[in-house]
Amino acid sequence: MYKVLLADDEGIALDSLRFLIEKNFANECSIQTAKTGRAVIEAAESFRPEIAVMDIQMPGINGIEAMKEIKQFCPECVFIVLSAYDKFDYAKEAINLGVLEYLTKPLQKDNFLATFGRAIELIDQKKQRRGRDLQTREKLETVVPVIEHGFISSLLMQEEDSINLEQYKNLLNITVENGFMLLIEAGEESMEESSHQLGNPIGSGVRIHKYYSQIREIVKEYVEGAIVGQIMSNRIPVLIPKEEDTLDYNSRITLISRLQELSVRLEEKTDVSFHIGIGKVMNLLDIKESYRQASNSLKTGTEPISHAEDLPVSCEYEEGYPIELENELFTAVKSGNYDEANTLADRFFLWMENAQIQNMSSVRLKALEFVLFAEHYAYFEGGMGVYRFNDRKEYLGFVQSSNITELHSWFVTKITEATTQISSKSSKRADSVIITAKKFIDRNYKQDISLDDVSREVNVSPYYFSKLFKDEAGVTFIEYLTTLRIGKAKELLMQEDASIKDICVEVGYQDPNYFSRIFKRYTGKTPTEYKEQGD
Repeated sequence: MYKVLLADDEGIALDSLRFLIEKNFANECSIQTAKTGRAVIEAAESFRPEIAVMDIQMPGINGIEAMKEIKQFCPECVFIVLSAYDKFDYAKEAINLGVLEYLTKPLQKDNFLATFGRAIELIDQKKQRRGRDLQTREKLETVVPVIEHGFISSLLMQEEDSINLEQYKNLLNITVENGFMLLIEAGEESMEESSHQLGNPIGSGVRIHKYYSQIREIVKEYVEGAIVGQIMSNRIPVLIPKEEDTLDYNSRITLISRLQELSVRLEEKTDVSFHIGIGKVMNLLDIKESYRQASNSLKTGTEPISHAEDLPVSCEYEEGYPIELENELFTAVKSGNYDEANTLADRFFLWMENAQIQNMSSVRLKALEFVLFAEHYAYFEGGMGVYRFNDRKEYLGFVQSSNITELHSWFVTKITEATTQISSKSSKRADSVIITAKKFIDRNYKQDISLDDVSREVNVSPYYFSKLFKDEAGVTFIEYLTTLRIGKAKELLMQEDASIKDICVEVGYQDPNYFSRIFKRYTGKTPTEYKEQGD
């Protein structure tokens, strides 16, 4: 049903228009009429027409002025303008208002009906477009939370993956490199005055699950740009992307005030108490540290809203210490980026040479500290093989006795070696698995061995082992085993006293017919032909 408003100061004209519309568009239209400019505005306010057929010349407020008023509260209305005068100025102003058509009186029936039909088509198109927009918004309301959960999980719980990170940033339209974490914690206020922690975390976590969608909307209302993660026990992690690499004092105070309002609003919605911890601004690759600070703020803070800048939850560095360079260096080490780690290690040691050479004992300690930390991470990641307690026993003596040039070289070399170990851990693991697997196959090819037997020997799942073997060896497990058996069979066939049946069993086959078929497939000859003709 289309809402149609007819405006003309002549009653006969209104009757004629109504008749034409009702006759040709049957029961598709609900029609109201008005005879003055004021009346048409008032009617439009309550009726909200989709199509308005307006006469220019009406008592009081003219049609052009009335349309301007109606457009303010009914912007989607389609206007058809009527006039007894073919005045260019009126037509021009009507067009500027987005009028569909300017028709002169007396009306041509066919012309009016064609124009009215176009108006209906235009309304239908707008409705379809709105429907598609609503469907898109509905889908986004479903998809965006999933993407946000994945982004935060990727940052907090998985290894650094710059490609993965950029994909999430593109999907969420994040253009900055920095951010900080909020940690929203639900619970019950303690009755003990000395306790500042919330109680009943499990029960509160269960209770807020049913309010998650509303909590998410409220957080986004109070914190611009918030990326909201999934509920973890009784906590919700929230990432706030930020262009600057720090949060100045005034911004911090404003944020805390805003979060106090947020906490009250969430409590009103859920009947659960909330505390919020805030971490410092970090590069997104290091956002786990901001999360840790937010978590520590909840533990250390005595107020419902606690910021890491106000609490002893992270290390403070003396003025001039290159903490950003240190962070960049260990980000490169952890990601296995050899070239960057090499450059940054060199830059850090040069800083020590230039700024701390008078404190040579501290330089030696810092060099040892960084090398041990890099190697610790490499061991932890499985990149340096078996840890042996005495493997680095000479480090301390070397660091104490070396000159600055030797120490510089040693420092950069050890840092980059650890980085290389991290980057190559997968290939080294694969090499070790394949070497062990081949040795097992070489020892047991005479037996009825299977993929499961070999994967169990190397302690790798059959599916992963099958793919790994193909990638590293260039052939499948069956192809490798069969090639080995056929090779051994060819050697045995060259011995005069060896029977084909015995050779079949000797190389791991129980059925001579099957052995003959496999042998011919790989050599082009039957075992008998091969024995008689040779290779």
